[in-house]
Amino acid sequence: MFEQSYADGGSMAAGEETQELSWPAALGPWLVEVGASQQSESRVLGMGEELVIGSARDADLRVCDRSVSGRHCRLVATRQGVELSDLGSRNGVFVGRARTTHCVLPDSGGVVVIGAATVAVRPQTDHATVPARSVPGLVGDSQVMRRVADAVHRYAALGRPVLIQGESGTGKDVVARALHDLSGRKGEYVPMNVGAVAESLADAELFGHRRGAFTGAVESREGAFEQAHRGTLFLDEVAELSHAMQVKLLRVVEDGQVRPVGGKALCVDARVVSATWAALSDRVKQGRFRPDLYHRLSTLVIELPPLRQRRSDIPQLARYLLERHQSELGPRHLAPAALARLVAYDWPGNVRELSGVLYRAAVVSSGARIDERHVHEALPSSGTAPRDPVVSSGRQVTVDEARVLLEQNGGNASAAARAAGVPRSTFRAWLGGRRRAG
Repeated sequence: MFEQSYADGGSMAAGEETQELSWPAALGPWLVEVGASQQSESRVLGMGEELVIGSARDADLRVCDRSVSGRHCRLVATRQGVELSDLGSRNGVFVGRARTTHCVLPDSGGVVVIGAATVAVRPQTDHATVPARSVPGLVGDSQVMRRVADAVHRYAALGRPVLIQGESGTGKDVVARALHDLSGRKGEYVPMNVGAVAESLADAELFGHRRGAFTGAVESREGAFEQAHRGTLFLDEVAELSHAMQVKLLRVVEDGQVRPVGGKALCVDARVVSATWAALSDRVKQGRFRPDLYHRLSTLVIELPPLRQRRSDIPQLARYLLERHQSELGPRHLAPAALARLVAYDWPGNVRELSGVLYRAAVVSSGARIDERHVHEALPSSGTAPRDPVVSSGRQVTVDEARVLLEQNGGNASAAARAAGVPRSTFRAWLGGRRRAG
């Protein structure tokens, strides 16, 4: 989560005074997004301003969650970055996988956990905030997801093709379905994974066939385009189409006519929504995808962010996913340290992977509470940072324990902080501020 915060990469040997990081002369404003299981709020924090976050009515940013103390933490925007202080909260403040009382977030920002909520801090590059808009099936109220929801509403009623791009597991099928549901089109929503269709069957699957067109065609069959007449045809994994099928798809998208195998051409009114995890523009440069088809399909584009870029949505997503499993596994809720572990993970499989991890964690938990150790057991063994006994418990790390971490990483403070999953400023605080490390 804080990979960009370790700026100098230098080492700190025994007896050497800790070095201050080099920060920009002026920072801000900052966008602060608080995400809870049933709520999200955002504020802009200007230079010199402070923000008290908590569940009390007089908190500057109120979080309606029982796990959050009345005055849980304070953010102050300084020239050194955003200072974060725990105000004596009951459930603590987690930075990475460790509980801390005070730290300075790096100039790239970061995401911390307070109780069962997240606080995401990042530079405010776009001063226009987007209002929340409900989209069927779409969970998350971060600014980046609000922009996705806004695009879905603006594009839904239009007839031009939409290209949805995003990593595997980001919810491209959910967005495609929402585009149809909000479009007002009276026809069916027809999903088709074109990457899974054999080349020999692609013609018949997309365009249909007429009786007697080939051996075994004992009756006529509508293709996907005919089925989606006056509705929406969702072509998933469109980057995997063969060159021959790209030519045929281009013709249909251009003139709205399909020719069933063994039949005459007929007009169809199907809105085409396609999706891919691959960068189609790169495929075009490589000669693997026709540029004319690419420009037709990408008339309107929706980019879905990976989960690691919207960590403040994890509490809402976790609640939604755990409720889906409730009928089978019973009610479950996340302990603060468990949520911190989820937020610190990079999620290469995105929301699909989060769903699997939460299901496994719910299975191994003995009761309604999912603790950090349950999440640890549920996470995959590869692609995760090793679990360090010093920081995994969520307690305050002592100076001696921090020194052990420093020694284990060859005296390199940045490497030790990365191993602990915290900013270097937090690791320096564990060592005793500007106290010598010897």
